[in-house]
Amino acid sequence: MQTDQTAVFAILALILVAALLLWWLYRARRTAALRDRFGAEEYDRTRQALGGRGKAEQALRRREQRVAALDIRPLAPAERQRFTGEWQAAKARFVDDPGVAVAEADRAITGVMAARGYPVDDFDARYESLTVDHGSVARHYRAGRELSRKHREGRATTEDLRQALVHYEALFEELVDEAPARGTAGAASRQAHEA
Repeated sequence: MQTDQTAVFAILALILVAALLLWWLYRARRTAALRDRFGAEEYDRTRQALGGRGKAEQALRRREQRVAALDIRPLAPAERQRFTGEWQAAKARFVDDPGVAVAEADRAITGVMAARGYPVDDFDARYESLTVDHGSVARHYRAGRELSRKHREGRATTEDLRQALVHYEALFEELVDEAPARGTAGAASRQAHEA
């Protein structure tokens, strides 16, 4: 009888260990997927800001859900041409007035985002939305905005403004050049959730 109890406890212990291992593997895989999607820098920034992995991952999944509900679309060819013209004009202005050029570049990015369906009323909402499908370049938006803020405070050098324009350009190119065949972020996110 005691041997049967020992065997039952051993089996239960093995089942518990297996369940814990499977849970740990699932959680590690989910964490890796979020780090890949949002980028290690954004994942770590969110984790630090919210004080832990669980809270950060929950917030990142909520971002995915918010963006999935948006109607993100690629630019039409005429829009792409118009925004590219605005961007080139902003870059050309840099030689004569770097501060104005950076402000125009920021407005061009906001215009592209609005045309594509991103929220544009609040920088944090824009940035968080970008991190869902553009995690590799969204960090450039934050860096460019920080340098723009530094300029508004009168603390930026011309090199800072040049760097702001470089940061903005990385994001602008990805937002404008995104192929129409990719579809909407909402559709892509919904497809990923359905799979």
